Amino acid sequence: MRRSMFLVTAAVMASGLALAGCSSSDSGTPGNNVTAVGTGKGATPKVGVILPDTKSSARWATADLKYLTDAFKAAGVDADIQNAQGDKTQFQTIADQMITSGVNVLVIVNLDSGSGKAVLDKAKAQGIATIDYDRLTLGGGADFYVSFDNVKVGELQGEGLQKCLTDKNKAKANIAFLNGSPTDNNATLFKEGAVKALKAKTDSGDYKVVADQAVPDWDNQQAGTIFEQMYTDNGGKIDGVLAANDGLGNAAIAILKKNKANGTVPVTGQDATDQGLQNVLAGDQCMTVYKAVKKEADAASALAIALAKGEDTKSMATGSSMDTVTKKEVPSVLLDPQAIYFDNVKDVIADGYTTKEKVCTAALADACAKADIK
Repeated sequence: MRRSMFLVTAAVMASGLALAGCSSSDSGTPGNNVTAVGTGKGATPKVGVILPDTKSSARWATADLKYLTDAFKAAGVDADIQNAQGDKTQFQTIADQMITSGVNVLVIVNLDSGSGKAVLDKAKAQGIATIDYDRLTLGGGADFYVSFDNVKVGELQGEGLQKCLTDKNKAKANIAFLNGSPTDNNATLFKEGAVKALKAKTDSGDYKVVADQAVPDWDNQQAGTIFEQMYTDNGGKIDGVLAANDGLGNAAIAILKKNKANGTVPVTGQDATDQGLQNVLAGDQCMTVYKAVKKEADAASALAIALAKGEDTKSMATGSSMDTVTKKEVPSVLLDPQAIYFDNVKDVIADGYTTKEKVCTAALADACAKADIK
């Protein structure tokens, strides 16, 4: 994918008040104009946010909801934040209700690009500004996109798997890819980055990809079934697992435990969930990728607040992302992810994303002490 990526500026992340839209064009969208469509003096600022589910990752309930709620409350902007719980029909119903209620801005985390586009189209037809949050809706034409550098996430996972295999003196390895949902563009980007990071090893024949499958809807239960079949098909000869997030990674770990192979087979992850961090501390998971959700939520809410108030948005987007369907660049804020291994699990806790009490169970007390978690 052709796209330019830049870090969001400190000023934007700190306050979100010096907001501004992308270079001018004749598209007529809020992202390319001074004020948001349908807003202006006298308009009541109101933002609608649709989160995807609570099954694919714990973050949607434990992190995003809190950070978004806090940001809108601090700005004095009315916000309606709901979760579609993985139901496309419910997603559409929530969107219709929000549009009818008079939101000025609609922020969505799509369940797939098709249903996401339908919602964005309805919003734009009513003059409502739109933001893709975390996942880009292909063909959707959102005014802005706020996420992490998702190719970089995959690169960190690929680099992490190689590091952990090297640490285990595995110069030659059979690896399995347990990918995210095929309807999630992020999953495509994660894999792109991982493949890129592992290319030298796979091209040389040092690493052989013996299994490669996507998990529908990021369903952890299905992931366990899929990985167990991978493990069986390969007679247990899998040396490393490139799992796209912590939930999928934990599903693979459960099968490895069943076969008394946990800890000997490196498994990657993403999201730095409490469970993922615990697996890293226990030695069952090689690494996870920490995405500072507060920064992402702050960037999205800052954009939404400016658009809802009809404020200048010219300098808000610090990069762009290619929509591979429309072949157009979407003004974007793309943040940097961080690889987390045993030695820096403490960074996630120090950042306030979770707490020692949640991660350091009695069984992990010694590991937490060794990892200098305070």
